[in-house]
Amino acid sequence: MDQANIVIIGGGVVGCAIARALSARWDDVFVLEALPKIGMLTSTRNSGVIHSGLYYAPGSLKAKHCVRGNQLTYEFCRTYGVPHRRIGKLVVASSEGDFEELKALARTGAANGLEGLRIVDRAAIRAREPHVEGAHALEVPSTGILSSEDLVKAYARVAVDHGAHIVKNAKVSKIEAVRGNIRVLSEAGEIEARCLVNSAGLFADDVAALLGSDMAAHRIYPVRGEYCELVRAKQDWIRGLVYPMPHPQGLSLGTHFTKTLWGNVLIGPTARYIQDKNDYEKDREPVEEFARHARLLLPDIEAADLVPAFSGIRPKLTPPSQSSTAHAHSKGAPDFIIQRDPQFPNVVQLIGIESPGLTSAPAIAEQVDELVGEILA
Repeated sequence: MDQANIVIIGGGVVGCAIARALSARWDDVFVLEALPKIGMLTSTRNSGVIHSGLYYAPGSLKAKHCVRGNQLTYEFCRTYGVPHRRIGKLVVASSEGDFEELKALARTGAANGLEGLRIVDRAAIRAREPHVEGAHALEVPSTGILSSEDLVKAYARVAVDHGAHIVKNAKVSKIEAVRGNIRVLSEAGEIEARCLVNSAGLFADDVAALLGSDMAAHRIYPVRGEYCELVRAKQDWIRGLVYPMPHPQGLSLGTHFTKTLWGNVLIGPTARYIQDKNDYEKDREPVEEFARHARLLLPDIEAADLVPAFSGIRPKLTPPSQSSTAHAHSKGAPDFIIQRDPQFPNVVQLIGIESPGLTSAPAIAEQVDELVGEILA
């Protein structure tokens, strides 16, 4: 049986960022990824945005890690050649009735330490985005875009350079505490570790349940987000990042427009609770619905201007029955759960790591590094 200091379950962007941080400090770090490639799920099925920390309750882990992660992500991308661009974004209030909420959003961002926030009028919106209609908008200069796939690969590459082992096709089937260590059985074999980090994303609650931890009670509810793209002839209708006011049920930041590094324009994501954590395609939203939502900010858009794109699934901690009261930027929205397991003190649990997880990954890794340091001290 293999022996390790640390086993990380989950080879997504957060797991690979953690592996990069921990392998700089300890030998024998193993990442177990269930799929044939790293980062195949939530980590790369998203808008590829470097978030600023605008929406999250001041003092929350989401706010703290997003603001810190924004800085660290730009630094990492520059150092390791990850394609990225700081382009800023507009959060657009489509009517005068949204103006007070837009100002509240700006106050939240300022409380989280964001700099350069500025509310602009319709003329300024049109100067920046000639096809976008809105009464006012909040300019957020620290937001950017990147290649999420390249980011995951870079974190993994640096971790491997530090001596970490990334094992693919290693779906975990059994976890147990043995003689003060944690024994993990996966499709790749059996390994015993002094410390376990559960970074399994959509399946983090299932991993906690395999261990027999009470933290499995933090159930993950999968929410699917679907995307369309503007047809090539209309790609110049959007120049950068354009967001509406956040989703009224707190399920997402709203159906937004993302000009990617490659010049295409993504529209999405939608937000819908689903039963199956692997259901990416069943009952997809028709392009007519995308056009209807998009027309709020882009009045001239028609269904013929859109083609279906990919979908992604977010690990929400809010059950459907409570979603209407848990706004994405309110105190009622669940925060990231990152802590040592009360029952198994040599296990670090990460549950509910949804957006802004991509941006927050290197800051989350710093916190996990501190917790693992307590365990292995």
